Amino acid sequence: MGHQMEEFCTVENFLLLHCNTDLKGFKMAVWIQAQQLQGDALHQMQSLYGQHFPIEVRHYLSQWIEGQLWDAIDLENPQEEFKAKRLLDSLIQELQNKAEHQVGEDGFLLKIKLGHYANQLKSTYDRCPMELVRCIKHILYTEQRLVREATNSSSPVGGIMDSMSQKYQQINQAFEELRLLTQDTENDLRKLQHNQEYFIIQYQESLRIQAQLTSLATLPPADRQLREPALLSKRATVEAWLTREANTLQKYRLDLAEKHQKTLQLLRKQQTIILDDELIQWKRRQQLAGNGGPPEGGLDILQSWCEKLAETIWQNRQQIRRAEHLRQQLPIPGPIEELLNELNSTITDIISALVTSTFIIEKQPPQVLKTQTKFAATVRLLVGGKLNVHMNPPQVKATIISEQQAKALLKNENTRNDSSGEILNNNCVMEYHQTTGTLSAHFRNMSLKRIKRSDRRGAESVTEEKFTILFESQFSVGSNELVFQVKTLSLPVVVIVHGSQDNNATATVLWDNAFAEPGRVPFLVPDKVLWPQLCDAINMKYKAEVQSNRCLSEENLVFLAQKAFSSSSNNPDDYRSMTMTWSQFNRESLPGRNFTFWQWFDGVMELTKKHLKPHWNDGAILGFVNKQQAQDMLMSKPNGTFLLRFSDSEIGGITIAWVAENPNKAGERMVWNLMPYTTKDFSIRSLADRISDLNHLLFLYPDRPKDEVFSKYYTPPLCKQSYVCTGRFHFWDLTFQCLLLKESELLVNLCFACACFSSKAKAVDGYVKPQIKQVVPEFATGNPDPTSGNPTYMDQGASPAPVSHPHAYGIYPPMSDSMLDADGDFDLDDTMDVARHVEELLRRPVEGQWGGQQS
Repeated sequence: MGHQMEEFCTVENFLLLHCNTDLKGFKMAVWIQAQQLQGDALHQMQSLYGQHFPIEVRHYLSQWIEGQLWDAIDLENPQEEFKAKRLLDSLIQELQNKAEHQVGEDGFLLKIKLGHYANQLKSTYDRCPMELVRCIKHILYTEQRLVREATNSSSPVGGIMDSMSQKYQQINQAFEELRLLTQDTENDLRKLQHNQEYFIIQYQESLRIQAQLTSLATLPPADRQLREPALLSKRATVEAWLTREANTLQKYRLDLAEKHQKTLQLLRKQQTIILDDELIQWKRRQQLAGNGGPPEGGLDILQSWCEKLAETIWQNRQQIRRAEHLRQQLPIPGPIEELLNELNSTITDIISALVTSTFIIEKQPPQVLKTQTKFAATVRLLVGGKLNVHMNPPQVKATIISEQQAKALLKNENTRNDSSGEILNNNCVMEYHQTTGTLSAHFRNMSLKRIKRSDRRGAESVTEEKFTILFESQFSVGSNELVFQVKTLSLPVVVIVHGSQDNNATATVLWDNAFAEPGRVPFLVPDKVLWPQLCDAINMKYKAEVQSNRCLSEENLVFLAQKAFSSSSNNPDDYRSMTMTWSQFNRESLPGRNFTFWQWFDGVMELTKKHLKPHWNDGAILGFVNKQQAQDMLMSKPNGTFLLRFSDSEIGGITIAWVAENPNKAGERMVWNLMPYTTKDFSIRSLADRISDLNHLLFLYPDRPKDEVFSKYYTPPLCKQSYVCTGRFHFWDLTFQCLLLKESELLVNLCFACACFSSKAKAVDGYVKPQIKQVVPEFATGNPDPTSGNPTYMDQGASPAPVSHPHAYGIYPPMSDSMLDADGDFDLDDTMDVARHVEELLRRPVEGQWGGQQS
């Protein structure tokens, strides 16, 4: 079952990672699949290549070609030619590099051929690099279509990739249709303008004829009768033509308006797909990235789509304005005025929605935000370059507001002067980056000086209160034709004033990121979720924090369910329909404990991330096993078999459980549990070294020799550590570390320092290097008995001290309160007495070990 879960995680991660990166993962498989085509599909694929683009180039540079963002280049925009030129230069450089690495007889011929192709492509496309982009885009799209038609894959991954490829292709096809429609209306508009100009000329001719007829009144009757019939006939002809042409112009205007209506309908549909689907999905991926999901790739291609929208919208807006100008220049009675007003209103709404929606936060501020701590954020206007906003760079202001203020803001209620705190360095000017074509403002040194909290509800704590950073700006486009006020809200932020609040604040953020619904009222989240949903969230978080490819297995998740629901069922199906509330997650303590489910789980993550990551990745740590399960697993194994599991009773602790003989009852075996190690223990001596020290530990469960698993992590003997400096034992460094520990740990670790001088140590300047070594008194031995597999106890003249609770933590005696003061802290004077005694011991010469004077 565990293997199935890991397999599922691999597929899930593949989907999450590759579905969000512009089909890069899908494209990289295209050439491999294209080589399997047969029959007519193979002939179609081969026909794509020739002198203009050799198939050998496609073959040897397939991975590089499929990794480039060809779709991000707008073929209709001459300003993007520099991007195409850069891709051409990179392609030629890749070919030349490939050629240089060819060796051998066959490699020599290939080297010549690839070099020839590099020169050929440079000479073909150097003056028209956009044609190279057009060529490769056509090749890739056709190959994808042929592969899709040939395979018709029914697998989940293949189906999703095919669906995405088809969706992206539909978007690009819609842009091509919009381009053709816009070009068509541009041609019609020019034709209308030409016809209207000719109409005006003929109208002026009719006025001239009328003026001539009027002037006939001053002529003698004979002359008037001679000239009047011809002028009247000519006037009648011109007026008939003007009437007919006026109707034609009116029809042209109505036809043009109808075409613009069709274009705007398609524009609105395309914009809805990009803004309400693709951009919202990107924002959702960004939110999940806050929980450890894959990076939110795809913003560059989103920008390219938004820029195409902006360009097309602006072109149509200008056409509608020109049509309105023509109408004003030659008013003709009819419904055209109302139609043009409607079109102008619609196009303004479309561009307003585009600009306000594409003002986004590229890099979110930290969601757990500590006061008086520097933080950064980046906002970006996806259409800023196309609309030339950077010609008059706008300024962006950042303000922190509460959840209630965010709700009021979205309802367009007046909150302009309201804020919930003071942010230093909260103004930044947007900058245009020519190489990337992005317009963004990068806040590098913001700091939250103070925070104003609202009255909390019921059991809600300060770490459950949500804020958000409001970014706002104002700018104009089109020579101040349109003025925009844009605003965007960050993901929810929890403000803390001390590091001890980080754990609970992270829980609030994780729950919000995992279960927020798109378009929600800020910042509503469900109070309870299905257990499998929570498993997905904590699995994602765990993998990201530990930076591991190893998922939580189904057995791990069953263990967590047992802990969360105080259940004993081992059947994962029993938990699939169960729900977990926020209170159960991080408000109510676990039964018999003083910490919540999340606090325990977060402690495990922190410990693993800081000290146990390689062992977790190696599969050496079972971790999510309770004491009874560990006992059942070990009792069927030989003596000296051990496993590592996370402590049930302590946050961020891991213990070693092993099976050995019961020293108090001959012939009886029992499972021992070592006092849990925590971060402070591993900051002194690593887990691998501690396991190496304990000779009674022989096999990692189920049957792996411990050195086979851990030896690569052992610290080499006599390695310089923080306790050793040019051969001197820094006793007070160790003493300071020990002051942080419990009394029992203090004595044991001081024992390490006193008892473990190496007989092979060499004196340096009259000093020797001591080493720390872990000792468990009941199992203290130099070597295990290899014949019996059982530990041999050190001969001390007596049996090991009895253990009152052999299955509980505490093979060490319970902590004495004699060294604690009234507040529960160590009494420094008493501790120093112990320290001075040990120091005296260290200063005494040890006979027979080494020569030289000790000090």
